Amino acid sequence: MAARHKTSTRKTGRKGATRRASTARRKTGARKGAPKRWLQRVTRESDALDLKKGVFKLTSAKKIASSLKRSAEHSSRRKTGAYRSALSMLTFYINRAGKTLPKAQRDRLQRAKTELRRQFHRDE
Repeated sequence: MAARHKTSTRKTGRKGATRRASTARRKTGARKGAPKRWLQRVTRESDALDLKKGVFKLTSAKKIASSLKRSAEHSSRRKTGAYRSALSMLTFYINRAGKTLPKAQRDRLQRAKTELRRQFHRDE
């Protein structure tokens, strides 16, 4: 018969104190009047790109890539090259959507990355 490992069940007084401190920090850390839609504010006000409305909801990976390319090439707010800016915005959107992004849309956006590389002649 295999020997079972004993796990420690000792409790420390720190757990409750840590929880209270993090709760207090969360309440005081929130700015008053801060917009709830953080992503919306970032995409609107940052030095990223001037995107066409609904670009990530388009039905074709090719259309998404060409729209991002057009936006990146004509944007006056970007700080890096057009390819890098377009790819960054696409990756940013995918990462921020996280697990809530439907599989079909995630696959379409991943194909748009490949299409973006092709349109910028960055195929390897």
